[in-house]
Amino acid sequence: MRVAVRAEDRSVQTARVWRRPGFALECGARLDVEVAYETWGELNTARDNAVVVCHALTGDARAGDTADGPGWWSAMVGPGKPIDTERYFVVCSNVLGGCAGTTGPSSIAPDGRPYALRFPEVSIRDMVRLQMELLDALHVAGIRAVVGGSLGGMQAWEWALLDPARVQHVMVIAAHAVFPPLAIGYNAAMRQAITADPMWCNGDYYAAGTIPEQGLALARTIGLLTYRAGDLYQQRFARRTCSEPRQGAPVERVEAGRAHAVAERRWRSPDGNGQAAAFTAPLFEVESYLAYNSRKFVRRFDANSYLYLTKAMDGHDIGRNRGGLAGALRQMRARLTLIGISSDYLYGARDLAKTAALAAAAGVRGTYLELDSQFGHDAFLREDPRLQAMVRDQLERV
Repeated sequence: MRVAVRAEDRSVQTARVWRRPGFALECGARLDVEVAYETWGELNTARDNAVVVCHALTGDARAGDTADGPGWWSAMVGPGKPIDTERYFVVCSNVLGGCAGTTGPSSIAPDGRPYALRFPEVSIRDMVRLQMELLDALHVAGIRAVVGGSLGGMQAWEWALLDPARVQHVMVIAAHAVFPPLAIGYNAAMRQAITADPMWCNGDYYAAGTIPEQGLALARTIGLLTYRAGDLYQQRFARRTCSEPRQGAPVERVEAGRAHAVAERRWRSPDGNGQAAAFTAPLFEVESYLAYNSRKFVRRFDANSYLYLTKAMDGHDIGRNRGGLAGALRQMRARLTLIGISSDYLYGARDLAKTAALAAAAGVRGTYLELDSQFGHDAFLREDPRLQAMVRDQLERV
């Protein structure tokens, strides 16, 4: 356990691992689970000031700043910030099936070997039910809000329906109540990129001592192309090449520019051994950006976790076994704040607005808001004062 106390405030941050033996999954399997989670702030005497933050596909439990560094949502979580750790007891855990401390396919099974594809399939509901039990273990009686974007927003949808007695408010950012077919298609393409890599070894690359680096990097590249808006790529890169990086250009462009210069020399070499580089080495700045970030991602994320988590996203449908979407919305008791992003390609703001209208027709108390941003789906992860104001204002309404 790590405990950190800021000198300038009374906000306490801790990082722990919680163990849950024999956790039952929707698929029928039972699993001994470890959950990595972090908390900020303190639970009040009524034990009802909790805020649950749910992370996106490649996130982890470190939503806010810790003694070891900044969190992935540092602009949103902390003392005096929209999710104020001096007022709320904030909890964020790594999802089931992940690779940042919570049990997943890379974890060691009881026989001493990594689970690999022996790991059972998990669902968004499995993730949330495990989080609910974690909150039970932390003696949380009331949850002011559950907040999340993308995969985190899918979890927030399920929180409202699985734990109506405790959850007062769910704040869903850039996430449909039912995962759309376009997003399923992109997830399928990303999984095919991983499984087609010979180094994947049918999922048992741990034993083989390999990493499906090319496949996972390609999956990440596909993801990056969908998470950002086309106008942003035009503005940032246009058709500029990286062979002569501009002054002050990001390091990935400099690195890729040098790589391409070497590739050009190999291409022109008499033996011709470098001809393939014309098709593999980045020429344009946008290529170098994607290549650099994809390589960086491979060093921190497990390929099998990527497979399992994207498969769980495909199955997300709050209407499943609840009488369809309309039936599920009629069961909601928590206040709903649904936030769309104007340039989101995967989770269109217009579609989210329609869902908000359906929710209102079903009697759900709530609000639809839209963030006008050029950054596409990933806009919720940026330090945007407008989004911060939306979250702060909506939390105040509880």
